[in-house]
Amino acid sequence: MLDYRFIKENLEAVKKNIIDRNMDPAKADADLVVKLFDERTALTTSLQELQKKRNENAASMKQKLDPETRQKYIDEGKALKEQIAAEEAKLNEVEAALDDAGRQIPNMAHPDTPIGKLDTENLEVKKVGTIRKFDFKAKSHVEIMEALDLIDFERATKVSGPKFYYLKNEAVFLEQALIMYAMNILRKHGFTTFITPDVAKEEVLKGIGFNPRGNESNVYAIEEEGTCLVATAEITLGGYHSGEILDKSKLPLMYCGLSHCFRREAGAAGQFSKGLYRVHQFDKVEMFVYSTPEQSDALHEKLRQIEEEIFTGLGIPFHVVDTCTGDLGAPAYRKWDLEAWMPGRADEAHPDGDYGEVTSTSNCTDFQARRLNVKYRDDDGKNKYVHMLNGTAIAVGRAMLALIENYQNEDGSVTIPEVLVPFCGFDKIGPKANIESPVIISKK
Repeated sequence: MLDYRFIKENLEAVKKNIIDRNMDPAKADADLVVKLFDERTALTTSLQELQKKRNENAASMKQKLDPETRQKYIDEGKALKEQIAAEEAKLNEVEAALDDAGRQIPNMAHPDTPIGKLDTENLEVKKVGTIRKFDFKAKSHVEIMEALDLIDFERATKVSGPKFYYLKNEAVFLEQALIMYAMNILRKHGFTTFITPDVAKEEVLKGIGFNPRGNESNVYAIEEEGTCLVATAEITLGGYHSGEILDKSKLPLMYCGLSHCFRREAGAAGQFSKGLYRVHQFDKVEMFVYSTPEQSDALHEKLRQIEEEIFTGLGIPFHVVDTCTGDLGAPAYRKWDLEAWMPGRADEAHPDGDYGEVTSTSNCTDFQARRLNVKYRDDDGKNKYVHMLNGTAIAVGRAMLALIENYQNEDGSVTIPEVLVPFCGFDKIGPKANIESPVIISKK
């Protein structure tokens, strides 16, 4: 969350930022935050005065007193106790309301962030790779993978519900190859590697900026446990140092985590959400960095460059966009998205295909650190909030989608990028003679 005093002292800028982010000012109510902040300050001062009087009264009681005077102090002490209890109850109520209102206010956006409401207003800043011109009609990854017996959506729907899938045959090795390829690049860049838990406490999700409950939540809450399935290892890596004071000399801490990711994707629809692009469960390697404020801008660039290195190595064409204010998540100060070329996105407006998001990287400044209470001891001896950054090294489903569509061949086979062959053990996935399992006699 933003510092309450910062909101008060920069109220108009905060309100403009809320509008620029296309958020509802009635929900993200900066005026209410200031009002509650002032109420809390006044109540805290009043409570401190009452506590001072109580202490003075208690000190007076230790003297040698006549019965009448002693009774007077006893009565005053009782009255002060009741006043303090009432004031504490008021303060607790205001603090809870302030915390709730404060959590609705988004992080400030970087001054250079494009102003816009939709992802169509993101600003392209870079293009990498050459878009392949097919001399045959390119297919979608769903068509290709089903023809090669690499995936089964139908039976996953039967077993788990829509937007789940079984990976099969060579696709299993291809997924593991993508993970190992990304993890080895991150190891080369000095990241500490993790496999993280798939469950996190609700307070950690709130600290990172996810809504664990309610209709707008994109995460799966575990009933009566106070926990959720994680939507990204950003949650578990961000909570790793919660409530800690870090050694400045050790910063930046560069972590990467492999996890399953679970997302409800409520309301997600459209032809390009089909297949692997938008699913309820997938694997992802996530980068996460704890840094000083002075380091974070340069580190944000570094995370983007690593993402570019990964997809350049795969030979998949992509472009980089500077995410506009309306498309920023609430914790993000600035966000870069990598969008890979996907031939399967062909339509009337884009006959050869279009770009689709495969990675993003965000600098969240101290927005998450305030919620999670992660600090470092600075050279002046004061404890200050760290900056937190995150970035997708590889979201396996979308990377596989882009790879299969870009490396498809006319005979229905898929060529494997050279960098993955050592991990896969094969350089091509070819058509199979008999896809239907011989054990099936009939389907009911």
